[in-house]
Amino acid sequence: MFADRARIFIRSGKGGDGHVSFRRELYVPDGGPDGGDGGKGGDLIFVVDPGLNTLTDYRHKRKYSAGDGKEGSKRRCTGASGEDMILKVPAGTVVKDAETGKVILDMANRTEPVVLLRGGRGGKGNTHYATATMQAPKYAQPGQDAKELWVDLELKVIADVGLVGFPNVGKSTLLSRVTNAKPKIANYHFTTLNPNLGVVDLSDGNGFVIADIPGIIEGASEGIGLGYEFLRHIERTKVMIHLVDAASVEGRDPIEDIKAINKELEAYNKELASRPQVIAANKIDAMTEEDCQVMVELLEEEFGPAGIKIFPISAVSGKGLKELLWYVNNLLKELPEETTTFDQEFFLDLQKEEPEESIVVSMESPGVYTVEGPKVERMLGYTNLESEKGFEFFQKFMKTNQVLDRLEELGIEEGDTVRLYNLEFDYYK
Repeated sequence: MFADRARIFIRSGKGGDGHVSFRRELYVPDGGPDGGDGGKGGDLIFVVDPGLNTLTDYRHKRKYSAGDGKEGSKRRCTGASGEDMILKVPAGTVVKDAETGKVILDMANRTEPVVLLRGGRGGKGNTHYATATMQAPKYAQPGQDAKELWVDLELKVIADVGLVGFPNVGKSTLLSRVTNAKPKIANYHFTTLNPNLGVVDLSDGNGFVIADIPGIIEGASEGIGLGYEFLRHIERTKVMIHLVDAASVEGRDPIEDIKAINKELEAYNKELASRPQVIAANKIDAMTEEDCQVMVELLEEEFGPAGIKIFPISAVSGKGLKELLWYVNNLLKELPEETTTFDQEFFLDLQKEEPEESIVVSMESPGVYTVEGPKVERMLGYTNLESEKGFEFFQKFMKTNQVLDRLEELGIEEGDTVRLYNLEFDYYK
């Protein structure tokens, strides 16, 4: 089965923690801090692989994680960085947030790898927190957390022209006739279950890519049958060729078929129905010349006022195909060359950096609370708490950094003990 959708879990690597250690060598009893930084977490990267045309690989494996950064070590050694996770996808893949359905990334025109989730920053070792008055910091920064997300991958084929029509009107036959594609052909509904791509090669370097979109039925835009699964593949096409059974071999009305398909296109995406269209009246080899002329006149009367050209053709004998293909080729030249892309709608707030100067407030045991962090250590290093101004500064520090509020949130009561490294005091309002 052609795989054009998949839901996967992606995760970047966590940053390695900074290390706490002190230099200890013979004749150097107080060598000072020498804890190294943690390594950076691996990135989660998407890249287009021209050799892929489905998302089959992502049907078998659902979770993809980059490597975590390693913890720093003594002697100021930085931890190893985590290994990147590279996800290869076919051109035209759209990455959406699984919860909201909003577009995060469109890989239609991407020639370079795209980092979707950056690995966490490595934490700083205690070497960074030494000051003149705090020469033995026992604190290191933890690594930044990993970023993770459930995403939907959707493949929207990249083609200049979309070949649409009801089942059994001859789309696969036409595609095999005008391109090097070899679709399976049989006479039953939903013969084509895969969007088939082919290249129409005309003379003097002219030509275009055409996609045979599986048969659309009424109600496809509402998810009836398999139609909804295939409508997404029309979204990038610039021109649509409506193929109809002009001979009504199966008793279908060509005019009503075209109206029904346009109704489904508009219901799925209003902008689709406004794109340039061409009607190819197929199977004229099964009609008399007089009947063919009558059908073409009826089609022109109905759709001509909208500027839609009608081409009587036979996909089997090849009659009329040259005129149809050259008209479509010249029509494409009048349109912008860029592939239709989908703008980003979902922005990853997960990418925000964590503040480096965090203050950790926690309950060590009932009635005993600790306040830690590099900012706290530095404050204690340059503040003389025995002076009146120094004590006022300390009180202001505790208030402006919401330390007191956080202590109260943890349930501190009067008389409980608060520890800030080598400082300890009883809490009173």
